[in-house]
Order: sequence, then structure tokens, then C-alpha cells
Amino acid sequence: MNDTFLKACRGEEVPYTPIWIMRQAGRYLPEYRAIRGKADFLTMCKTPELAAEVTLQPIDILNVDAAILFCDILIPCEAMGQGLDFHEGKGPILSPAVRDADTINKLFVPDPEDSMKFVMDAIRLLRKELEGRVPLIGFAGAPFTTATYMIEGGTSKNFLNTKRMIYEAPALYASFMDKITATITEYLKAQISAGAQAVQIFDTWGGIFSPMDFREYVLPYVVRIIDELKSWMNSESNERVPIIYFVGETAGLLEEIRTSGADVYGVDWRINLDDAIKRLGSDVIVQGNLDPLSMFLPQDKIEERVKDVLGRASSARGHIFNLGHGVVPQTPPENVIALVEMVHRLSRK
Repeated sequence: MNDTFLKACRGEEVPYTPIWIMRQAGRYLPEYRAIRGKADFLTMCKTPELAAEVTLQPIDILNVDAAILFCDILIPCEAMGQGLDFHEGKGPILSPAVRDADTINKLFVPDPEDSMKFVMDAIRLLRKELEGRVPLIGFAGAPFTTATYMIEGGTSKNFLNTKRMIYEAPALYASFMDKITATITEYLKAQISAGAQAVQIFDTWGGIFSPMDFREYVLPYVVRIIDELKSWMNSESNERVPIIYFVGETAGLLEEIRTSGADVYGVDWRINLDDAIKRLGSDVIVQGNLDPLSMFLPQDKIEERVKDVLGRASSARGHIFNLGHGVVPQTPPENVIALVEMVHRLSRK
């Protein structure tokens, strides 16, 4: 198996910098759109064979060094008892929005092998399909990011309802976050038990806070998950898998993120990677951090950006190349293919 990604996660010597890409299985690929034309998004997430098929597409097409499970961070919301639907052009719709004690009390911490068995079935299927090829990454939304969707009822520009709950009803927010944190912890344990060889915790909206509020309202729940996962994995029956923590708009929060206990820190494109490493510490392993929209540059310009990121990452103990967020649907696939080749070629020792 090509285990370059896993070695980099552990800070071990690698022959080149490994690369995978957030949303590497997605609408920018014609092969993905062909399947999406026959099934809606939730059906794809809930059908292990379809989820496995689109997960594998980037491995065959792009030659990336890791697969990431095709799913959605909002799947646990439905398992907790909230309605979930996806509308073209509107994004996710979650109902009822979670804004009072009665609604929170109706939510529950589900058994992931019961209510989300299709995710674990997809992982088990993928491990068979990927045998001898590349590792499989599982994932979940961080508690705060998950909470924003559940409170807002979907996406938001200013997270008014979320911040009002936090500031006006902190005890209510804490009780809600306890349920989400327990749900995501059990969900990630189930993914690891099913065969995920690394997991990423996505905190896409964690960067909407000041460092003070991030420390109080976001970070403790992530620390709780990571601590419990590590304790669970350290038991004799569980394999130790790397944990990646990615926060959107990372730059103002690096000192706080460093205390999460993660094995790898995802960095977005709004800060130079060497500056991020100085603040995180040279003993860290970083992931990132090319601007996703730089993929619209001519390929010679993309190569300049790749050289820059690789050079800036050299002071870290380990580096996994990635975009600073997910590849967007309009991205030319040929540029993504070229990006992977560039990273492999330019970083090879």
C-alpha cells in the first residue's frame, strides 16, 4: 500500500509530500456528475456502493495519496432526530431549527452502527476495494460547526441565532453541545472500528470567533472528542489512527488550535504556511494550504504556487499537501490532475 500519507501524519520520513484534496470526490469531475445525475445527494451518501464508487474516483483519476469517504458532515444531525434535506441552489435544510430546550430535549445520542450503518458499510466496502492502494480517511463535522447548521436550520452569513444562544443562553448551548459531542465521538469511533485509517474533524465555521470565544465555546468540545478517541484507541483492542483538525479561517486561532491535541493541523490559505508553523511550533505536522481558486490559474502559475507552499512547509516536522478548503465545482479537472503530479514531482527527494 502507498502509506506515504500515514507516514507523513506520524512525522516519519517520506519519499515525497503526499497530497489529498478536500472535496476531491465532487461535482468538478464528469465521472461524479454522471452518477449524481442518477441519484440525489442523500441517496448517494446512504447507498454504500454509490458512496464507495465516488470515493474511489479521485484515486483512479487524480493519483492522490489518500481517499476520503464520500459523505456529509450533517448525516449525524438526522441520526440525532432532526430533519435533513438538500435543495439545489439552497443547500441543506434542517428542521426544526434547534433554538429552545424542548427541541434539544427531543434530540438523542444515536448508535452509529444502527442509525448510520450505511456509513460504516461504505467504509468496510472501501477498505476491501482500496486494499494495497491508499489509506482511507473518515471524517465528521466538529461540534460547533455541526451546531451552527442545526441552530440556523441551514447555512448562515452571520450566525445570528447561534451566537445569540451562546451569549443569551449559555447553559442551553452547553447542554446541546454535550449531545453533539457525544454523538460525534461515537460516530468517529464507529468509523475507525469499520476501518478508517485516519479521521479529520472539520470545523469549517470555527473561525467566526475571536480567540477568547473560540477557547470558551468551540475548543473544549473538540478537545473532549480527541482526548476520548485517543484514550479509546490506546486500549489494547484499538489501532491508533491519526486525527486531523481543520478550522476555517485559521490565522487568528493558531495558538488555540495547537492545544486541541490533534496529530495534524489543517491550515487554510489566508496565512503563509511558514508563518503558521512558527506559531504552531516546528514540531507540528501541517496540512494545506493552497487557495482553492488558484486552480483557475494557468498551470505554470499553479506550479509556482506549489513550489511556494512546499518551500514554506519545509520547517514543519511533516507536511501533507492540500487545498486550504474544498475544490469548487467549476474547477478544471485537468488542473487538479496537474496539481497532484506537480506536488509529487517537486517534492520528491
